[in-house]
Amino acid sequence: MKVPSLHSGATPQVSFEFFPPKTEKMEEALWNAIRRLAPLAPRFVSVTYGAGGSTRQRTHATVVRILKETDLTPAAHLTCVGATRDEVLAVARDYWQAGVRHIVALRGDAPEGAGSYRPHPDGFAYAGDLVAALKSAGDFEISVAAYPETHPEAANPQADLDNLKRKIDAGATRAITQFFFDTDHYFRFLDRARAAGIRVPIVPGILPVTNFAQVRKFAAMCGTSVPGWLAALFEGLEEDAETRNLVAASVVAEQCHRLQEGGVEEFHFYTLNRADLTYAISHILGLRPVDSATRRDEDGAR
Repeated sequence: MKVPSLHSGATPQVSFEFFPPKTEKMEEALWNAIRRLAPLAPRFVSVTYGAGGSTRQRTHATVVRILKETDLTPAAHLTCVGATRDEVLAVARDYWQAGVRHIVALRGDAPEGAGSYRPHPDGFAYAGDLVAALKSAGDFEISVAAYPETHPEAANPQADLDNLKRKIDAGATRAITQFFFDTDHYFRFLDRARAAGIRVPIVPGILPVTNFAQVRKFAAMCGTSVPGWLAALFEGLEEDAETRNLVAASVVAEQCHRLQEGGVEEFHFYTLNRADLTYAISHILGLRPVDSATRRDEDGAR
């Protein structure tokens, strides 16, 4: 395995994504993951928002707890689905009052069983509309989603890219990609985005594969292709979690190395509330634990 941190000289920045817990057991797993990853001093950690706003209260509670009980900078996901404009902006104002300054603004998916996405009649139709409203409501840092292999509901790749540009022009300062496995998809998308005048960072979203069947399901929902070589690597490992994790670490380390060779300096990890693989990959990339006092000093210096 190549070890990029020993060759590139530069340690990348990272961010981590979590989802709000549904049960006490899941909450314990989430906080174990947060405590495990916090010493790596991520740029921020984000908390997802369920389809149709189904986790609104749990997302808010998790974000506020991160803000109050850790030295981490939380980013709250916020979607357009199932709420009026006033309701969505009320959530944003609640975050602002709590001290949250970073929003991941998304169109969002329809609730399960509801069929295709339909905007609320009194709501925001698309993420670009939400971004513009958030910038009017407060000086939020706003991240948005990007799709290297095209959003599955987009008419075509150009329409999808035009939509991303609308979100950036409305005030977003960062795009985070859907996960992908073929790095060529990311680099081709980056070239097209730059040619379209998009200059903000486009951070690759990285998904360590711990459960291949689950990842295949995720990929089908979001339009991500699953290469044959990846399926072959996990073949026969359904009952062998230890080997799956070793294979997954090797795959993600190589993917990140290839991205670094192409000039990538920041990664966003979809942790699925599991810390060990993400921690191992971050270590391979050159990140080392930073104590709380040092993090506070660095934050103050910035």
